[in-house]
Amino acid sequence: MATYPTSGQLLVVIDPVARRTDGESVRIAKDVLGAGAAVKVCLPEDPEEFARALARRGSRRPVVIGDDRALLRAVTVLHRRRELAGCALSAVPVGGAVSLARSLGVPGSPVAAARAVLDGAERRLDLLVDDSDGVVLGALRIPPLVARDVAAGATAVGTGPGAGPGRDWLRTCQSLVRTLVTRPARPAGDAGPSAPARLRVEVDGVTVVDLDQPVEAVSVAPGASGRAEVEVRPLSGPGAEASPLLARGRTVTVSGADFHYRADATVSGPVRTRTWRVREAAWGLVVPVDGAGRAAGKAAG
Repeated sequence: MATYPTSGQLLVVIDPVARRTDGESVRIAKDVLGAGAAVKVCLPEDPEEFARALARRGSRRPVVIGDDRALLRAVTVLHRRRELAGCALSAVPVGGAVSLARSLGVPGSPVAAARAVLDGAERRLDLLVDDSDGVVLGALRIPPLVARDVAAGATAVGTGPGAGPGRDWLRTCQSLVRTLVTRPARPAGDAGPSAPARLRVEVDGVTVVDLDQPVEAVSVAPGASGRAEVEVRPLSGPGAEASPLLARGRTVTVSGADFHYRADATVSGPVRTRTWRVREAAWGLVVPVDGAGRAAGKAAG
């Protein structure tokens, strides 16, 4: 577990959404960081500028001020550049959706998060990487087939024919920009028609559920010791819910009819098959020393 002194050089990348939604928290975090370290501030206006800033960081430690999408974007950029192993990332959560960062051990307060950047410790975390080179930091969920999910092109990442790492990244950037547009609220109870999904779920080559068993939901999350925690909720009959099926493994493959899945802060699909592999301790996040210690203790247990 590496600790970081208050001295050193930081590259502080401030997400444009954070600047627009909570400029005061951004200012506070920047002041705390500037008081404890040599800081270079970057103000990208779009995902491409965001990626270039990280690529040109040199020896500076990267710090992202923004919401969960900004954190996911930073990890994706570093993963695509194959630079995660030698880079400890820091985050100061600012914006509407910050539950992912908090679940990973980052304080919710801008002051506490900025102090953790200066005095915290690197916590190594597992990463889910899919067969299109996408990453998942927290958990992914495959919900029932709901009409509004299929129609939500503004938040979906295309993965159809012709997709590849470069094309997927471009589409991811485009979707991140489109999600900044406020969508009108739907009336309560207007969820649209839904139906159980029929999916084959395999963990390390062993079938957990097959196409003949409709499922209500599938969730996959990084667990401990380089294995993913998989939960499948099948339907035992019309409207009836069976006991969840649990499995652990390093490789998870889901296949079947076209499906969408929500991972971290984005919705992706439609795809007919997707494989996720766990990369153990693939990336580092700087968190308060106590939080890093508790995480290490749990992993050892």
